[in-house]
This record gives sequence, C-alpha cells and structure tokens, in this order.
Amino acid sequence: MSIRSDVNLLGRTLGLVLKEQEGEAFFELVERTRALVREVRAGGDDAELRAMLAGLSGADAGNLARAFTWYFQLVNLAEEYERVRVLRAVTGVRPQSLEQALTELKAQGLSAADVEALIERVDLGLTFTAHPTEMRRRTIRNHLVEVARAIPDLADEGALDRVTAHVEAMWTTPELRRLKPTVLDEVKGGLNYITSIAQALPELQRDLRRAFKNVFEHDSEAALPLHFSSWMGGDRDGNPFVTPQATREALEVHRERARELLLSAVQRAYADLSQELGGHEAYREELRDLHGAIRDGHPVELLPRLDALHLQLHQDGQHRSADTLLTPLLSLTRVFGQHLVSLDLREHSAQTGAAVAELLRAADVEADYLALAEPAKQELLARELRSRRPLWPAGEALPDALENAIGPIREVKQATRVAGPRAFGRYIVSMSESVSDVLEPLLLAREVGFAILPVPLFETLEDLENAPQVVQALLSLPEYRAVLGDGVQEIMLGYSDSNKDTGFLAANWALHEAQRRVSDVCRGAGVRWRFFHGRGTSIGRGGGPASRAILGQPAGTIDAGLRITEQGEALADKYSHPLLARRNLEQALYGLLLAAARRNDELKEDWTAAMGRAAKASAGAYRALVDDPDFIGFFEGVTPIHEIARLNIASRPVRRPGAPSLSNLRAIPWVMSWTQNRANLPGWYGLLEGVREIGPALAREMYAGWPFFRTVLDNAQMSLAKSDPLIFDEYLRLVRPHPLADRLKDAYAQTVTLVQEVVGAELLGNEPRLKESIGLRNPYIDPIHRIQVELLRRARATEGGLDEFERPLMLSIQGIAAGVRNTG
Repeated sequence: MSIRSDVNLLGRTLGLVLKEQEGEAFFELVERTRALVREVRAGGDDAELRAMLAGLSGADAGNLARAFTWYFQLVNLAEEYERVRVLRAVTGVRPQSLEQALTELKAQGLSAADVEALIERVDLGLTFTAHPTEMRRRTIRNHLVEVARAIPDLADEGALDRVTAHVEAMWTTPELRRLKPTVLDEVKGGLNYITSIAQALPELQRDLRRAFKNVFEHDSEAALPLHFSSWMGGDRDGNPFVTPQATREALEVHRERARELLLSAVQRAYADLSQELGGHEAYREELRDLHGAIRDGHPVELLPRLDALHLQLHQDGQHRSADTLLTPLLSLTRVFGQHLVSLDLREHSAQTGAAVAELLRAADVEADYLALAEPAKQELLARELRSRRPLWPAGEALPDALENAIGPIREVKQATRVAGPRAFGRYIVSMSESVSDVLEPLLLAREVGFAILPVPLFETLEDLENAPQVVQALLSLPEYRAVLGDGVQEIMLGYSDSNKDTGFLAANWALHEAQRRVSDVCRGAGVRWRFFHGRGTSIGRGGGPASRAILGQPAGTIDAGLRITEQGEALADKYSHPLLARRNLEQALYGLLLAAARRNDELKEDWTAAMGRAAKASAGAYRALVDDPDFIGFFEGVTPIHEIARLNIASRPVRRPGAPSLSNLRAIPWVMSWTQNRANLPGWYGLLEGVREIGPALAREMYAGWPFFRTVLDNAQMSLAKSDPLIFDEYLRLVRPHPLADRLKDAYAQTVTLVQEVVGAELLGNEPRLKESIGLRNPYIDPIHRIQVELLRRARATEGGLDEFERPLMLSIQGIAAGVRNTG
C-alpha cells in the first residue's frame, strides 16, 4: 500500500464512524464543507461557505472542527508510517547517516584514530522539556498508538476492524483536558518515548561499528556520543508547581523507568548468552548477579562490569555474541544507566538572587544584597565561595521561599547517591545578565553540601550581545575556576525571547555572533565548552531539521559537543517509532560530527559586515511593528491568544509574573497564536529589510557558500510556505479596517518574492515532500480556520461569549495545531 491509499482508507473509516455516530446529515455537512472550501481555494466565490458557517450552531461548529481534526490525527499517523516505510526500503548508505559522516570525514583527511578521538571529544545532549504544544489527552494518544500499530496491516480485515473500533471510541471520548496536567503528568508523558529510543540505540551502535568497518576497514569500540536529559520536574522558571516534592517524584519516575529498561535488557542478554565454558555458565552468573542488584535497588557499577563481560566474551572467542547479543544491554547502560535521563534544574535569576539575599540577611552578612552594585555583589559572592560555612543555621527549618529554592538541589543530591552522578545534569540560570547571576546558585547548593555547575542562559538581544563579556569575567574569577575545575562550561542560548525581542533574522545573527565570540573567550581561557540551544519546534523558536541546524553552527564553536532541547509535538514526530528515533538520532549525530570537525576559518569580511547591517535593518523593521501603539490590540484581535491562555495544555502559566505585556508573554503562546492564523510572523517578519540591505547578488553568494546563511533562509522558506495569506485574510476580517493589516500582507508578498530570487527556486523547491504535504493538508485545514474565525466573531460579539463558545474554540485550536504541526 501507499500513503495515499492509507490516507484514503483511514478517511473512509472516519466517514463511516461519523455516519454511524452523528447521522447522515452531519456526514453530508462535512463533505459539503470540504467541497466548498476546495472551490474557494481554487478561486471560487465564498458567499455560500460564509452563509453556511454563520448558520451553524455552536455544537455543530465544534463537531465540524472535531471531524477535520480527527482527519489530521489519522493523516499524521499515515505520514509517520510512510516515513517508516521509506526508511525500510532504503538500500545502501543512507544520506546523513553515520556511515556517510565517516565517509565525508575520511575525504577531509581524517584517519580512523582521528574520528575515534573526535567521537570521544564530543557529545550530543538531547533534552526533553515540558513546553508542550502536545494538546492530546493520554487516553486519546493511547487510541492513536493502537491505530498506528494497525496501519501496516490495513489490507487485513481484522486490522481494519480494530482501527474502526478505536476511531469510534475516540469520536465519543472528550479530547480536551478538564484539568491542567500536573508536573508528574508531563514527566510521564515525555518519558513515553524512551521506549522507542531504547529500541533504536542498539541498532545505532551497530551502525557506528559497521561504519568504521566499511569506511576505514577498522574495528572500533567507539560508543555513541549521546546522552539524554530532561527539564520536566526540574524547570522552576515561572512554574510554581515545580516544588521540591515534584522534583523528587520526577527523579523517582526516572529510576523506576531505568530499572524496568535494564531488567528487561538483562533478561534478554541472560537468555541469549547461554554458553557454558569451563564447566559453568560464567556469563549468566554475572548477569544473574547484576539482575539481582538492579531489582533490589542496590548501588552497582554496571558499566565497568558489562565492559569487562564484553571483553571476556571477545577473549573467549565469542565475538558475535559480544558485539550482537550483549550490545542492547551495553548500549542502554551507557546512555541510560540507573538514572534514565539527567534532570536539570532551572530557575530565573531573579529568584536565585532573592534566595541568596535571604540567606545573607539571615547570616548577618549583608542586609540588602539586591541593592548592591554588580562589582560589590561579585566581591561578596567570591568571598563566600572561599568559605565552606553554611549561611543558614544548622538544624533550623527553612522558610517556604528558601525551601523552594534549595529543596530541589537537596533532592537531586539524594538522587545521585542512589542512581549515580548522572541523575543530575546542570543548574540553568534563566535570564542571566551578569556574573553574580551565575555565582548565586553555588551558594544555594553549598547549603546542602552539593556541587553543581551553573549554566548561564542568555535570552534577550542585549544579553546575547553582553554574553562574551559576562563569560570572560566569570572565567577570570579564581573562585569560580576552582568550582569548574576540569569540567565543561555550558552556555545556553535562548531562541524564544531573542526572537520575540528583535525578530527572526536579527535573533539568528545575534545567536551566531554570541556563540562565535563566547567560543573565543573559552578557547582563550583554556576551558572546554559546550553550547546548549533552547530550540522549539517552530521556525520562530529555532525549529527546523536538527542536522541542518547543527551544520549551520559557526565553524570552530563546537568543542565538547552540543545540547539541544526537544519540545512539544517534536517528541511524537521524532520518537514515536524506533525507526524514526534511529533516523532522527543518526541525522543529528551526522550533523554534529561534521560540524565539530570543521576548521575555525575566518569568515569573509563582506559577509559578516553585510549580516551586521542586515540584522540592524531587520530588527528596526520588527521593532517598528511590535512597538506600534496599535500592535497589541491588533495581535489580540487577529489571533486566539486569549483562548490559548485557557487551554489546559501545560502546568506552566502562559506569562511570567507581572502585569500582562508582550515582554512577559511566554514564547510558546506567542508563536502558537501566529501559527493558528497562518501568518507565522515570528518566522519571517523583518527578513525583507535585512536581505534588501545585503542585496540579492551578495545574498545569493552567501546562500551558496555559507552554511549559517543557507540554514536561515531555508528555515524562512519553511515558515513562509506554511503561512497562508488566504487564511490570514479571514482573521483580518475580525479587526478590519486596521492600519497594520496591509502592512503585514505586503511584507509577506515581498518577502516571498525576494527569498525566491535569492535561492533561485520557488519556496521549498528543494523539499518537494514537505511542499506536497502542505498542499495536501490545506483543503482539510481550511474549514477549521474558517470555523475558528466564525466562533471568534461570535464570542467577541456576545457578553460572556468566551465561556459560551469555549469548547468549540478549544477544539478548533487543537485541530489547527494537528494540521499545521510545528506550532511551538
């Protein structure tokens, strides 16, 4: 079967359920809506469509949105299986595979030993975060999992019956959460994808071994340079529900999932390694002992003992058993161990500063720490770091504010005792602006006698520009260097606030320059470093293919590797199936190895000068828009931002504390609002003025020869292609006449023309599969957009309308997110 036949069969199945559950008249309404939307998109008159939607009851509008939403849920499953089918059909060396990476490195003159040293030096850290645009309830996801399992066998009548039963059950199951998910719900939901990853890891390890054999004719024991982390249960920034207890519960879930994985893998290895040498089953004896220790929760040095077992198998001539039968257990232990994922803690710098101020006040060290100038803060903190004394009196209970700041550190300390040092990752300091912001968590950790390595997170344009000076001052402090020791200094760069602050092009350039200049600082200080990119799934928040993003990193800036956040629906998109997980991981590793091997060549001065001018022009155009006195009203009028704020999709509030403003609105609802109306403003606005400043001829040269600039324009193409002026025009009817409406429409049209001129092709001309997918989805997502606009019109014209139309509006938001994907 093909994807088209799968989609047709799933669509007919949904149609059958709609007829049975809602009646023939409703089914005809769905079909008539689809036909009218097709006519309008083809250039026909929309009067009949408008009249029909205006006459719908709220219940019918909600059900109509649901029907098209379920179509997308099923289409998404078919597309995921098509990707699996394509991967299974590939013969030979896959593009962007580990073998291709080694082939390209060899062509650059690297030997097998050089590549092994490179793999030993770098590390790819993938970090799951609780920033969900995944709105489906767990119950619904479970039904969809069962449908996905049956898709390969749709030609079988029994499989089709199972699919139909699950679609029937889903139609009468409420899609919307009645309550916000708890932090623990987010932890468990995010970790569901570990199962697929665990199945992919042994295959990926064998891929690496085969790649060395095929490319270099060399056997290699190089391990995958890969680890996983999580923020779920540790990300306190703006989330009052991430309490010390929530952190403890998250860590307990990590240990239990790791225990389940390891016990299953040990049991499989025990069943396979049945050899009897010298009169006894030595391999099984060792595995039996490890199984008992894991089962009973005893501390055990798993990896050294498994490495020794692997070596013993080779020494006994059991080479295939060592490299095939023990590999699954060895791979899982190397990556997951008894900790599963490393939990990071994250807190806003204002909160860590307030907690330190309370400690210093209680210890009679400084009555008003927060009022001190930055040099005085640094001097005081450096002096305290030279001391080992705690600041809070021993044995006295901490007040709630301090317990919330210090308690999570105590919990990760306890977890490292049980599950090993990798149970805890790093302490992320959000909105880092100064050296004192990075030093303050060290005092908090000292109160519980635990060593942490803080990671400054530079987010706004100003903070990105100041990052090199802050890092240089930090690394110049002897007290801080004593804490860092031989460790790797991580520096986190945030895409969300920088984009919201200065727009798409200027934010990308600010990130590029911050990374390049901070690398020079670390190199000059003799410190190893690793950047941590806070990417979302949308282009406006650093989204796009991972390998492309990694290859677009500035040359010479990947030292100890790279960390990347994995957010929202990206988890399901990348890790729902072992083959998809394997493909995503190999592409990311491909990009990492090639980017890390790239020499630190000087960029052409005319390119960097042009980008500097372009960023300034682009930021000016963007700020002129968002600073316009009419902009906030326009934004709230043409997007469903207020409705999104009422969705129970995350434990975190949509705004940071303070009076409502654009600055404290979190990036996910900001971006999601613009994807709902298909303007996708955060992913392209300001690009027009920037590229004009460069000039088409020089821009074409930069696109051809500079991976960074190519990545920026290719990502912009994706965002522009997913934008839709026809649909955005419907949302503009909610605020017309408005002075900003034509400004945005004209900017979009001119940006598309200019980008196509630079890349030398229509939008996504080099990505036909994605282009086809967008084209196929439009006829089915159009009705949900139009229903949403109609519901917004009614809600805003009715006293208490948001309450009356809340459910159908929420269903429309969910449906558009399912259709567009990459929404946050």
